[in-house]
This record gives sequence, structure tokens and C-alpha cells, in this order.
Amino acid sequence: MKKNSVLIELERRLKKEILFLDGAMGTVIQLYKLSEADFRRNFFENHPKDLKGNNDLLVLTRPDIIKEIHRQYLEAGADIIETNTFSSTAIAQLDYGLQDYADQLNFAAAKIAKEAAVEFMTENPKRKVYVAGALGPTNRTASMSPDVNNPGFRTVSFDELVESYYSQAKFLIQGGADILLPETTFDTLNLKASLFAIEKLQEELGEKLPLMISVTITDASGRTLSGQTVEAFWNSIRHAKPLSVGINCALGAREMGPFLRDLARVSDCYISCYPNAGLPNPLSLTGYDETPESIAF
Repeated sequence: MKKNSVLIELERRLKKEILFLDGAMGTVIQLYKLSEADFRRNFFENHPKDLKGNNDLLVLTRPDIIKEIHRQYLEAGADIIETNTFSSTAIAQLDYGLQDYADQLNFAAAKIAKEAAVEFMTENPKRKVYVAGALGPTNRTASMSPDVNNPGFRTVSFDELVESYYSQAKFLIQGGADILLPETTFDTLNLKASLFAIEKLQEELGEKLPLMISVTITDASGRTLSGQTVEAFWNSIRHAKPLSVGINCALGAREMGPFLRDLARVSDCYISCYPNAGLPNPLSLTGYDETPESIAF
């Protein structure tokens, strides 16, 4: 399968420079102190369930805020901005009764991010930036049962995950995403469903898309929630031949370091790293122990 032009360009750039990914979306949205009305405006006024906190909806109800956040990250130096689609699968939106809006959310989110990127590049012709379509892990797990008394029970099937991820990837690309980014993987089987869906989409498009993959290590054991080490994780997904593989969230930068080195040792692609501010600490002045200075160590 032939690589598309963006993948070729990214590979060329990564041989000689580090590209910066944007930061968190949810915590910045919190700074706007939005109300329930902001999550309903013009779309969901009569929806029977509470929607505040379902941040993905803001690409429809408050696109001005999402675009402004993308713009702030670009101005801060980000080379890649992520779409606001962490929970924009039909599976994840099912709890809100909004599964039928998933395609619309993905398309709108990618379109907003692409508009912000194009406007920024027009104003800054020496900068080339990209949009990564974010595919979150969903709120279901294909590997483990939520019922301790019934270990064989699952709330989602592999085929259901594939269908949901395929639709998400398709509409992210249609909306203007340059890269696909399955992220915050806690269950590798969920990720394999996402990769299967992306492979199907690539075959239909007739080109290989830039693919970034990111896993979450849940604690100091260095394992995912479903029990894999980073080496086992890599060997489970290396067939997808991603542009990059990396670790995100759950751990702060210092704690993430050893596992990132392990991943770099075994993988044969570029490495990504985006730590968060550590686990919440209500006794800290900021609510987290990590600071910009400590993350930049």
C-alpha cells in the first residue's frame, strides 16, 4: 500500500527534528467554567440526560471555544493538534443517549481543528502543522469482565468495537484529519479493533495514513490495565507499522521515563511521549503534584 503524502512528509521531518504535540483538552475546557446550557446550545436543549462534562459535544454547541483552544496550542508552538474526539465513538456516547451523533461529532471536530491549522499556517507561512484525529479507548473493555462473578461476560464485542472505530476514523479523515491517533490504550484488544478498522479504511482509500499509537501505563508496575508490559504491548501491535508509538497519561513525566525507554528499546518506529500532571492531589495548590518545570526535566 502506498504511503500518502502527509506520511512521507512526517517521516522526512522526524528524521531531523522533534515535533510537538498539543496538551490536554479537558483541563483547558474546565477553565471556561461552562454550564449545562453550553453543552446543549442549538442541538440538545430537550435531551433528557445531563450533558455537562461530555466535552466532545462542544464541537457542535461551542465550536468557538474548541477552535480557540486549538489556536492557543498552535501559538504556543504545537506542531500537531488533536481533535476533541476522545469520546466520540457510538459506544462511548451510548451512556448519554447520543450514539447517533458520533459521526457528526467526528466530522465537526476534525473540521474545526483543520480550520484552526489552516488559518494559523496562512498567518505563519514558515510553520507547517497537522491535525491528529484522536480515537479514545471507549468506556468498555473487550478483554475483561466488569462482573467479578462472571469472568466470561463482556459489555462489548470485538466486531462492535471495529464498527464504531471504523466510523470514527472515516469521519475524522473526511473532516480533515491528517493523522489517526488511537490513544490512552488500557486494553490492547480494544486497540487491535481500532487498528483493524483503520486498516479497512486504508484499503478503501488505497493509501497508508500516518498512524500514531499511544498506550497508558496505569501504575509503577509498568503494565497496562489489561496486564501487558510495554514490550508485550509493542509486539501485539507492531504489525500496524505505525509512524510512532508512545505512552500518555496516568503517570507523570519522571515516572513514565523508564517505561518509555523500554518502549524505545524494542520498537522500530518513532517515539511519542505526553505525560500529564500526575494523579490528582487535592492537597496541592494546583490540584496536581507535577508542574511545567518538573515535566520539562
